[in-house]
Amino acid sequence: MTDQYTPPEVWTWDKENGGTFGAVNRPTAGARTERELPTGDHPFQLYSQGTPNGQKVTIMFEELLAAGMQAEYDAWPIRIMEGDQFSSGFVAINPNSKIPALVDRSGAEPIRIFESGAILMHLAEKFGMLLPSETKSRAETLSWLFWQMGSAPYLGGGFGHFYAYAPVKIEYAIDRFAMEAKRQLDVLNRNLATREYLTGDEYSIADIATWPWYGALVMGKAYDAGTFLQVEEYEHVRRWARMIGERKAVRRGRLVKDVSDRVGGIAERHDAADLDALDI
Repeated sequence: MTDQYTPPEVWTWDKENGGTFGAVNRPTAGARTERELPTGDHPFQLYSQGTPNGQKVTIMFEELLAAGMQAEYDAWPIRIMEGDQFSSGFVAINPNSKIPALVDRSGAEPIRIFESGAILMHLAEKFGMLLPSETKSRAETLSWLFWQMGSAPYLGGGFGHFYAYAPVKIEYAIDRFAMEAKRQLDVLNRNLATREYLTGDEYSIADIATWPWYGALVMGKAYDAGTFLQVEEYEHVRRWARMIGERKAVRRGRLVKDVSDRVGGIAERHDAADLDALDI
């Protein structure tokens, strides 16, 4: 840390901050372009991208379909690096301009749901799956679901940003968030030392929410940081991550809206056959 920064009395935004997301970040909300969103034929219209938060919802849909539920969905790509999330159509569904966002048209009138945890809860309650109804088990599941929602920003926006995406490497920031990332992994590792899944013996939306973030991290598939964080230390998280990753619905869900072609995915999904063709 060679340069000392003194904050001004009043912060003003007069330049792009640089880094991977510098071209799209702004200190204001709202639509920047006028553009309607496409709409398909299915009851559920999902607008997202294959990031960890996006994978949660496609995995959930694929789990529902695998269980025989009437949960067919259209998945449309929102290319966040190109600013699709700031179109008027998307902002109407999610005023926070973050993916994923869902429109549920299965009832008398369309319902918008944004924030990945809210979408998982909505679908779990609608179909009576992956969220226990018994009070104690439900409380445990929701506790871990909200643990993920509160913790992952420190992993992604904190550690991931400063370690992999920031325009300069800042020792203090990387150290601060590496410490927190490892603390979170230790929380998971201690919990999974005595449990098959996060909440006990049953797979749930807590596992679906947590796996795309922490499963990828301990398997060395996030930020190229496996060695740096010594992820092999977290043996119970790695066992859990491998087990979740072997589920067919998880393999299918993570391929939807992968516009980067990192894992040979598809940009849009409108029918089960779109994924069947990948021979998963």
